[in-house]
Amino acid sequence: MTSFYTSNAGWKSEVDLLPITNEKMDSKTNIFQISSQLPDQELFETLLQTKDILIERIISTGQSTPPGQWYDQETDEWVILLQGKAQLSYENGRTVDLLPGDYLLLKAHEKHRVEATSSDPICIWLAIHFTSR
Repeated sequence: MTSFYTSNAGWKSEVDLLPITNEKMDSKTNIFQISSQLPDQELFETLLQTKDILIERIISTGQSTPPGQWYDQETDEWVILLQGKAQLSYENGRTVDLLPGDYLLLKAHEKHRVEATSSDPICIWLAIHFTSR
């Protein structure tokens, strides 16, 4: 399933835009395979979801979190930037610059936002959402 941000609907509105991800896990897919027609919004693609875990690919093409908004997630999120450059900031004022291969753990309810993402090259993220026990 594919989702993206719109100012009208909010984060992660479920919309089938680009059926890039495999519905069948027994066939091969490449995380770097990108459609030539990307939407203007950040793209969230579910790669695998169970009751305990969500793995998604995120494609960013220069987007940032809208002013005044913060991510405040119910689950922990481990994220790695596979391609591009990005900057995250935290509610406490700390910022983190990310380059390909950089990863971090965002704890549940740790308010953060995306300040910047590169458009050339586009950002490809792999995010794993889970609940710590």
